[in-house]
Amino acid sequence: MFGKLNYPGTRRVDVVDDFFGTEVEDPYRWLEDADDPAVLEWTAAQHELALDVLGGLEGRDSLERRLREVWDYPKHEIPRKRGNRLFYMRNDGLQQQPVLYVQEGDGPERVLVDPNTLSEDGTVAIFDWQPTGDGRLLMYALSDGGLDWVKFRFLDVERGQDLDDDLQELKFSSVAWRKDGSGFYYSRYTDGAPDEGPDNPEVSYQVYYHKLGTQQAEDKLIYDDPQSKGIQLKALVSSDDRFLILNIDWESRIANRLYYRPLDSEGDFLRLFDDLDAEYSFIGNDGDIFYILTTNGALNWRVIAVDINSPASENWRDVVPESEEAIAGVAIVNQQFVVTAMRLCRHVIKIYNKDGSLERELLPPGLGAVIPREPAGAYGGAKDDSMFIAWTSFLQPTQILQYDFATGETRPFFEAAVPSFEPDRYETRQAYCPSKDGTKIPIFITCKKGLELNGDNPAIMYAYGGYHFSQTPSYRSWLPVWLENGGIFVIANIRGGGEYGEAWHRAGMFAGRQKTYDDFHAAAEWLIENKYTSNRKLAIEGRSNGGLLVAVCVTQRPDLYGAILCHVPTIDMLRFKYFTSGRYWTTEYGDADSSKEVFEFLTAYGPLHNIKAGQKYPPILILTADHDDRVVPMHSKKLAASLQHANESDNVILLRVLTRAGHALGKSTEKLIEEQVDIFAFLNRVFDMGVK
Repeated sequence: MFGKLNYPGTRRVDVVDDFFGTEVEDPYRWLEDADDPAVLEWTAAQHELALDVLGGLEGRDSLERRLREVWDYPKHEIPRKRGNRLFYMRNDGLQQQPVLYVQEGDGPERVLVDPNTLSEDGTVAIFDWQPTGDGRLLMYALSDGGLDWVKFRFLDVERGQDLDDDLQELKFSSVAWRKDGSGFYYSRYTDGAPDEGPDNPEVSYQVYYHKLGTQQAEDKLIYDDPQSKGIQLKALVSSDDRFLILNIDWESRIANRLYYRPLDSEGDFLRLFDDLDAEYSFIGNDGDIFYILTTNGALNWRVIAVDINSPASENWRDVVPESEEAIAGVAIVNQQFVVTAMRLCRHVIKIYNKDGSLERELLPPGLGAVIPREPAGAYGGAKDDSMFIAWTSFLQPTQILQYDFATGETRPFFEAAVPSFEPDRYETRQAYCPSKDGTKIPIFITCKKGLELNGDNPAIMYAYGGYHFSQTPSYRSWLPVWLENGGIFVIANIRGGGEYGEAWHRAGMFAGRQKTYDDFHAAAEWLIENKYTSNRKLAIEGRSNGGLLVAVCVTQRPDLYGAILCHVPTIDMLRFKYFTSGRYWTTEYGDADSSKEVFEFLTAYGPLHNIKAGQKYPPILILTADHDDRVVPMHSKKLAASLQHANESDNVILLRVLTRAGHALGKSTEKLIEEQVDIFAFLNRVFDMGVK
């Protein structure tokens, strides 16, 4: 297929750790030091080998040409209305990064921030942005080279000019503006804390207040809890400017604390929810009545009204009760609750009045979903009489709809069309397959209409399976090229996600994670049994936690899969907590040092500890990025080294290391297309698809 490769030499070292009396070898520990000259040399050699192999594959030119054609269409993000102004981002087609615009009333749009002018290679991106309530000022966060670390800049919207304020060394932070725009609350690590590892006792997450016109060093500390590790803090200001809300969260989304205090108070925060017994999310308020989205007594979530003067649970009032359709998000618009609910792994929008009565359901066209995830996929203020909805499907790029509350009518605000792609020739089907324990696992299958089920179609199956993230229908700019060449695209809604509420998530956490892998294997077997594809022509793909998924699956069932696309994966399940954001993940995976039980279930599936010498593995393409400061590249390096050492087949194990890119957001259009050309050329060769 590719021929046997001569991989760069990879030394093995004698490193052994003891976990509760069990010795565990770690021969590639040295690859953890990203700045070691030997590691840099090894990484460069691996990447050069990958480029040499991928760059010489047949069909690259035609694949790239077609990808650029179908990628070249306007992509509009959901607007945010503030006062008389609409703010939104748009990429006109092949721009490296989307541009931030503002439109006043019915007037012409104008550019506020064009990140394409901020770097020559298009790798400076707008990571986040937030206008004030009146639209007079705006914060925008810039990421350089894909880093999660960002800096905040500020604009006077009327003049289109930057303010002098400049906040640096921020990560996972947003802003909560004061109503008058005089300042805002935000989160940051202790003194920037570039070393976030749990072995650094000085690291804690804090909330600060920044007054516009002052230096960051003058910012006022609002809240700090140095005893709590692995937490993230988010400050919110109620829309009536009365309360400062503090959300103290763990990434697993099982439980959190929610505190508040009067906005101008200097006193302690009042601990509204402090027992870590459920998830509580502040939606909004009517005076002293707080509306909370919670899993307390409702694993599919419910909306409750809590009087902060008598907050005991017996005084709570159900506004939107739990139902079989899990709530994915809630926003207050037009003084009503706009609820996005999961229905058969896709979205329906329900509008409730404040008394809890259901006014209507919105079913946008086609089998699709709303984006982004929050708040409810709809942007609008509590007093606005209309809202925007971003809607997408596997065959429809994101379109923006505008809903009028008074008339109940929905009209297009922005319609996207892909040049020379005929979506009517294709369809999305939904099926259910039994997992190992009998649980029915939903899968979406997108393919040509009239597809011949001959067991010989190339297929890509994607899943995530963690952190309550639901895999709903969504468009991918590369998908037309895959479909046009006879490919099938499959999404598996495995446990660990949020498709069926928090119970679905918890079923795939901790010791239950093997269920997610069983679900994925079952979906693959179902596709093969029903002649959609074969084990020889089935590629599996995953990113981040999904990268862990496909790495586990290939170590457990190397016979079941024809190719592996493993993006920015978490791989070392015993040491992930020691690197950047890894300390947050122990609430999802467990901490190997915490108990023998946790150590044993982590090593039972952990990819590094289940790669077998002499095993024949399928072709594997591992993709990572040198600036990934969320799931650091050492995971990918260890995986590549271990597989190359153990593999007894001639199938290639390639490590592709993208430069000036990070974990996910902010990747330039050029880098996205280059990556997809490599993937398609790789699969074209592996599956003998015949693209010339």
